[in-house]
Amino acid sequence: MPETMFAPGEPPFLKLSGIGKVFPGVIANEDVSIDFRRGEIHALLGENGAGKSTLMNVVTGLYQPDSGEMILDGYGVEFAGPPAAIAAGIGMVHQHFKLVPRFTVAENLALGWNETPGWVAPGAIEAKARALSERFGLAIRADARIDSLSAGEQQRVEILRVLSRGAKMLILDEPTAVLSPVEVASLFDALRRFRDGGGAVVIITHKLDEVMAVADRCSVLRAGRLVGTHRITDVTPALLVGEMIGRPVDLPASYPRARPAPGPDAPAAMVLEAVSVRDEAGVTRLDAVSLVLRAGEVLGIAGVTGNGQPELAGVMTGLVAPFSGRVLLGGAPAPGADPGAFAAAGVGHVPEDRLRSALAPSLGVAENAVLREYRVKPVGGRLAYNAGAARRFAEALAVAANVRLASPTAPIRGLSGGNQQRLVLAREGRIATSVLVASYPARGLDIGAIAAMRERLAAARDGGVAVVLVSEDLDEILALSDRIAVLTAGRLMGVMERAEARRDVIGRLMSGRAADAEIAA
Repeated sequence: MPETMFAPGEPPFLKLSGIGKVFPGVIANEDVSIDFRRGEIHALLGENGAGKSTLMNVVTGLYQPDSGEMILDGYGVEFAGPPAAIAAGIGMVHQHFKLVPRFTVAENLALGWNETPGWVAPGAIEAKARALSERFGLAIRADARIDSLSAGEQQRVEILRVLSRGAKMLILDEPTAVLSPVEVASLFDALRRFRDGGGAVVIITHKLDEVMAVADRCSVLRAGRLVGTHRITDVTPALLVGEMIGRPVDLPASYPRARPAPGPDAPAAMVLEAVSVRDEAGVTRLDAVSLVLRAGEVLGIAGVTGNGQPELAGVMTGLVAPFSGRVLLGGAPAPGADPGAFAAAGVGHVPEDRLRSALAPSLGVAENAVLREYRVKPVGGRLAYNAGAARRFAEALAVAANVRLASPTAPIRGLSGGNQQRLVLAREGRIATSVLVASYPARGLDIGAIAAMRERLAAARDGGVAVVLVSEDLDEILALSDRIAVLTAGRLMGVMERAEARRDVIGRLMSGRAADAEIAA
C-alpha cells in the first residue's frame, strides 16, 4: 500500500462511527466503527450473516442506520437512498448483477448516465462505452447483449456502470464468487489501478487467499460487531479465521470413510451412456460422456468453469434431456427432461446459480424451504397447503443448516448468499437418498460453512448416497473424492482413482492435453 496516499492529518474518505442496524428479531450491526481511506483496498470479512452486506447497504443508502453516524470527507452525512450515495461518490456492485439481459453493454451503461438524451444513436453510446473501458482498463464488447456475456464480463459492465457515475468509493459484494481464475486476476488488476488513482475500494468476501493477495487493510465482523481492523502485513489467515469464527477452523486434506470405498462391482446409483447435449444453436456442449456413479462414493468433476459442467449436472438431475445417449437411474432408463421424476427417485441438486435455479427470490424462506416437499404431509397433501407446518419446517431446516432467521416468512432474497446456499444444501440433502449433485457448493460460503458443507457431503457418502462434486478447486476435489473425472470442452478426458491422482496430471487434462501417466477408465 502506498504510504504516501495517507497524508498526515488527512481524514478518511468515509468514517463509520457506532453504526447499528436492527431487524425484527435480529441485530445485524451493533456499534460498528470503521474508516475507509483513499488509495486503499479494504476487505470486509466475516461469516455468513455477520452483517457485512447490511453494513454496506447502510453505507449506500439502501438501509437507514438505527444508531451511529457516517462522516464523509469530514462532514456528517445521511443518504435517503442509493441515488444520494451515488451522488456523493459511493457506488456498489452487488453479488447478483442488476443488468438488463436483453440490452447491449452500451445500452446498460447508458442507463446510468444522467446526460443521456431521450434518443441517441447506438454508435454514439457504444463509442462512449469503449472510451470508459479504455479509461478504467476494463475490457468490454460494447455491442454485445448482456445475456451473451460470461459472469466476468457482466461484472466488468457493472463496475463500469458505477465508475461512469463518478464513484470515488467502489464496494464489491463477493466479487469473485462466479469468476474463473483468469477473470479474478483481471478484476484485481483493475481494482489496483482504481486504488492507485486515489480511489477507495471495499471488498466483501470470504476468500482469505484473495484478501491476502489484494487487500491493504481488512476489518472482521462477527455476529454484527467489529472484531478488529488490521493491516494485511500484520495478520495471517489463521488469525483472521479465528476472529471470523471465534475458534480455530481447519479444512482437512481428507475425510476418512466410515466404511471401505465401493469397488467397480458396487451397485450403480446412476449410469451415463455416451450422453451428448446440444444447446439451442446446435453447438455440442457435452460430447459422448460415459460415467458410472457408485452408491457410497464421491465422484469429483474437475475442470475450468464453462467446459460442460452445467450440462452434465443438468443431465444428472433431469433438467436437460440428452441429445443422444441415455441415463440409467437405479438400473432403469430415466426420463429425458423431468426434474420432478429425478427428485422422486432420490436425486438432489445444489446448482451453481442458487437464485436462478434453486430458489424463488420473490417468495419467503418457508416457501423456498418446502419446494421439494410441499406435496407431502404435514406441509401438503390432498390439495391442501399448511402454512403453519411450512413455517415450522423452515425453522427446523434453518437450525439444521445453522442459519439464523429473523422470520420464516421473510423474503429469501434478504438472506446472505452463503445462508441461501446453506439452506439449499440442507433441503436437497433431505431428498437425496440416491444421488446428490453439488455444483460449486462452496461458492459464497465462509470457511466455517465450507467445513460444515464438506462434512455434510462426506456424511451423505457414508450414508450410501452417490455424491457428484463439481468444482474447480482442486484442494476440495482431492479432499473429498473417491474418484476424479476431468471435463474439458464437454469431453471426458479421463477418470482416475483418488489414490492415483496427481495435480500435474489433472492440470494437463483440464487444459485439454493428454496425461503422461496411465489413467484408469
